[in-house]
Amino acid sequence: MTRTLVAETQQDTVVKKSLFRVHAAPIAHEAEALAFFERVRVPDATHNCWAWRIGGRYRSFDDGEPGGTAGRPILQAIDSQEFDRVAVIVVRWFGGIKLGAGGLVRAYGGAAASCLKQGEAVEIVPMQRLGFHASFSLLPIVQARLAEWEATQESCCFDETGATLSLDIPLSRSEAVQAVLQDLLRGGPVRVLDDDEQDLPGEQDNPVR
Repeated sequence: MTRTLVAETQQDTVVKKSLFRVHAAPIAHEAEALAFFERVRVPDATHNCWAWRIGGRYRSFDDGEPGGTAGRPILQAIDSQEFDRVAVIVVRWFGGIKLGAGGLVRAYGGAAASCLKQGEAVEIVPMQRLGFHASFSLLPIVQARLAEWEATQESCCFDETGATLSLDIPLSRSEAVQAVLQDLLRGGPVRVLDDDEQDLPGEQDNPVR
């Protein structure tokens, strides 16, 4: 079961006098993740390390810690708890005691995992977007059935004969809803629309500063 956070959450962890402050938030786009990091990062902290995942896309950043000891453990904490559409930043203030590579991995990963565990989560329901044109007479009939279909109206663009609609439908119900729409539209086309953003494979670590 893939999950995301309901709201932002924060937690502090102290490891050998170093303070690790974790902020985690639900996100929909990479730009939203980067804006979140910029908002909560602390410029005068020792390190601001982060990771985010949106489907098949993910990135991590070590911010000066030895390569692979901060960003990747944060990402692993996200994945191990089956989170998606989540961004996590761990702000560290060095306490004077070096942790070593293994200690850093445990500290960053453990702090991130603990923060995510305390946050309220909700299951992500796979959705599919359908597009079609409905006449003015059919439009209220379609819109009246949105709750029954567990669908949300993403857009509605009017023209001289009706409106072009796009609906987000739970993937498990999409086939049945398409059949109903085909009947209502008397064979009019119902298209499955592609996502605006395509998943990109692989991790892209920012270079360590």
